[in-house]
Amino acid sequence: MTVAGAIIPTTRLEDTIRALFPRPVAVAVTDPTAPQPVAFAAETRAIASAREKRRHEFLAGRAAVQAAMRQMGQPPVAVPAGADRAPIWPDGLTGSISHSDSLCAAVLADTRSFPALGIDIEPAEPLAPDLAPEICTLSERAWLSSQPEPGRGLLARLIFSAKECAYKCQYTLSRTMLEFTDLEITADLETGQFEATFLRAVPAFEQGTRLYGRHMTADGHVITGIAARQMAAAPQERRLSPW
Repeated sequence: MTVAGAIIPTTRLEDTIRALFPRPVAVAVTDPTAPQPVAFAAETRAIASAREKRRHEFLAGRAAVQAAMRQMGQPPVAVPAGADRAPIWPDGLTGSISHSDSLCAAVLADTRSFPALGIDIEPAEPLAPDLAPEICTLSERAWLSSQPEPGRGLLARLIFSAKECAYKCQYTLSRTMLEFTDLEITADLETGQFEATFLRAVPAFEQGTRLYGRHMTADGHVITGIAARQMAAAPQERRLSPW
């Protein structure tokens, strides 16, 4: 069982990941195990004392960001890291970066189109059972228990990835740290879509706000993406949707 139907071919992974996002979101992929271009001085200060693995991951992420900027027709500029290690995006741009041991991806968009983005990449491996109570709400655990037993660990990994993705997206606007149980994921395994619902209010997001994203399994990874765009909603429900 996979988290989004059949495994997607990986011959064009960048185009595959792009399917998670509406246009005109730019998507770029790099290999964190390969040599990367020299980063801007303002960026490298963040990894001055970092371990080698962290340096490779950071440089691969910034190389992906530069490639995404070129896709948008913009000359690459520095994306420093703040004290919280979150990227400091240039005025008018927003984005998100994620990586595994073998894959790094960055997504980028004009804030006039999307005020916030989120992407997360996780290994397509079952989540350790002892982590489920820490990561999953009671409703999520009930949903997992209703699924065929062999696939539950991978679906728990999907929930984890979707929460990481939603966290990155909201943090751009709220600058608020969340607990895993502050968000609740509802996944549609047939369509490859999910909803992340805020169970408590934070700046820019009322309780009950939903972020809508997509998920896939590709190249041995669970990958989730959100492109948030403000939409009109009924008074009792506020929504941020990518479509």
